Amino acid sequence: MHLVQTAGRANQISGRAVAALSLTAAAGLITDQVTKAVALATLPEGGTVPVIDGVLHWTLQRNPGAAFSLFTRVPALFTVLAFAISAGIIWYARRVRETGLGFALGFVLGGALGNLADRIFRPPSAFQGHVVDFIDFRVWPTFNIADVCVVTGAALLFLHSVRAERADKRAAAAGDDAAAAP
Repeated sequence: MHLVQTAGRANQISGRAVAALSLTAAAGLITDQVTKAVALATLPEGGTVPVIDGVLHWTLQRNPGAAFSLFTRVPALFTVLAFAISAGIIWYARRVRETGLGFALGFVLGGALGNLADRIFRPPSAFQGHVVDFIDFRVWPTFNIADVCVVTGAALLFLHSVRAERADKRAAAAGDDAAAAP
């Protein structure tokens, strides 16, 4: 009976984790695409609009490369990478058992899909489109909500990994203590 309850509990956690992943990815993707549409409709191309002067500006830019406009000559590479990352997370989703990991992967997936949508559907051509960036802090390259999602997800994945490693070490230490007891 105990094994059945444990298996049922693991399935519940898995369901919550997959829901967290799915909902976070959807929210990230929708927020990213809506904010990009608003930026395209309201901001002048290459112009800037101060929100908090000297701190936060809306600056419309189209980025053919990776983060910080690196590798601008190979936009198709980033289309392939975003697709591979998205496909990998979707494939792995059913194995996610922890809600925190679901949120982390959901942020990465939502961000990857947001920028992938730009690469596929935006000019200059299909699968080589430029990513729309508009958030400008003046001390950092201009970015978008998808970028925020990817960085947030990566930070959460790092924290999850650190927590899991600490838990493994505690479990191993507890097992060593139990084995050493007479």
